[in-house]
This record gives sequence, structure tokens and C-alpha cells, in this order.
Amino acid sequence: MKKTAIRNLTTSAMFMAAGLVLPFFTGQIPQIGNMLLPMHIPVLLCGFICGWQYGLMVGFLLPLVRYVLFGMPMLFPTGIAMAFELATYGFTAGWLYGHSKWKCIIALYRSLIVAMLSGRIVWAMVRVLMLGVAGIDFSFAIFLTEAIINAIPGILLQLFFIPAFMIALKRTGMVHLHIHNQGKCKYAAKEKKVL
Repeated sequence: MKKTAIRNLTTSAMFMAAGLVLPFFTGQIPQIGNMLLPMHIPVLLCGFICGWQYGLMVGFLLPLVRYVLFGMPMLFPTGIAMAFELATYGFTAGWLYGHSKWKCIIALYRSLIVAMLSGRIVWAMVRVLMLGVAGIDFSFAIFLTEAIINAIPGILLQLFFIPAFMIALKRTGMVHLHIHNQGKCKYAAKEKKVL
């Protein structure tokens, strides 16, 4: 148990470091960052690999620590909204996948898509609250543009890269992920008995 906790802590620290560094590959340009979403991938992976507690913690702290270290993203309203959004990603991905009966590709995609949707909803709610206090309107059109339309390249990247990364980690034995030809999670139970 202690060994697992230490492994999760060190792995979470690695994902935190990746989340701090990856935005430099977008040149710290907000428009490119909003398209590729470089901080989302480490948080989602942290939730899947380490569990919801670690995903929640890394997700919430990442934008705040980046602001303290590098001044980006701006704390109000972007950084605070991102903290709640990323925390939701890490929590939802980790909790849903952790409570899946079978750890398979279908469960992974289900958890990933629900996490992506719920994170955006939480982001919108926090933005509405903060901008409402500041007397600034936040319309549904703004939500669609900023959270979905502008983010399509990053969404597609996450849908491709995260399952591919998890499959690669399965081969190392670091994660439990069942891959099977029938495409149904129930077949994973037979594989689990063999292992």
C-alpha cells in the first residue's frame, strides 16, 4: 500500500512537471494553447493512472502553480476557471475509470468523454460566476466558441493520444487495460482470470 502511494505521488509529480512544461511548446501563445490544450493531457493521464485523488490535486494546482512561476495563465478569470476545469477532468476520469467493472478501451473512452464534457461545464459555470461578479456577460455563443469550436484540435489530440499512451503503458505493466478483438468489455473478464 505504501509502495503504491509513493509511486502515485512520484507519477503525479511527473505529470505536474509535464503540465508546467508542455505549454512552452505552444510558445506561451494563448490562442495556440486554447487550440491544443497542452495542460489537459497530463491531468487526464494522472487521473487514469494514479486515481481520482491525484488527478483532482494535480488538475487544481497546475494552472495556479504555472501562474506563480511563469505568470501564465492570467489568474482572473482564466487561471481560476482552469483550476476548477482541470480538477474536474482529473477527478472524473480517475473516478469513472477506477470504478469501471472492466478496465478496457470502451471504459477508457467513456470515462475520457464524460470527463471532457463535465470539465467544460464546470469551466463555464465558474466563468459565469466570476464574470457575473465583474459585470461581464458570458453567453452560450462564447461558451461554444471557447470551450468547443476553438478546442477541436486539442479534443481530437486527446481522443487519439490518451488511449494510445495507455495502450503503450499497458505493455509495461504500469496500467491495467484490457485490449480484445470483440470490442466488448465483458470479454476482459476472461482475460483477467487468465492473468
